[in-house]
Amino acid sequence: MRKIDLVELQKQTPNVPMAPLIDIIFLTLVFFMTMSVFAQMESEISISVPKAEFSKESMRSPGEIIINIKKDGTFIVNQNPLNQEGLETMLKKVSSLFPDQPVIVRADEETYHKNVIKVLDACARANIWDISFSTSSVKK
Repeated sequence: MRKIDLVELQKQTPNVPMAPLIDIIFLTLVFFMTMSVFAQMESEISISVPKAEFSKESMRSPGEIIINIKKDGTFIVNQNPLNQEGLETMLKKVSSLFPDQPVIVRADEETYHKNVIKVLDACARANIWDISFSTSSVKK
């Protein structure tokens, strides 16, 4: 049996390969940069959401759908304008793949109530019940 010399083992420095470590950091950076761009796309649409005196900021889920309703009643999802049938079809496909799909409704404060009801009806037909409404807080 061979004897291990502890002094020789203590002299050896650990070897950490830097190339794979840099690759992982770079890929993580690219991932978060891409995700931040997609998160900003939905908030750049010119919609003025209603103001609420008592509101609570919630954390966004990674896969939630944001349905924007403009003043004229146009529905926009992922920067694509949809009519009510197109919205309902898209919601049914998503609901079949992800049963507990969350949805955020961002309606302009000047849109008609009937347009919001159309979105709620489309969500109900698609069996989506996790629905939130977007508001902004009142600045005092």
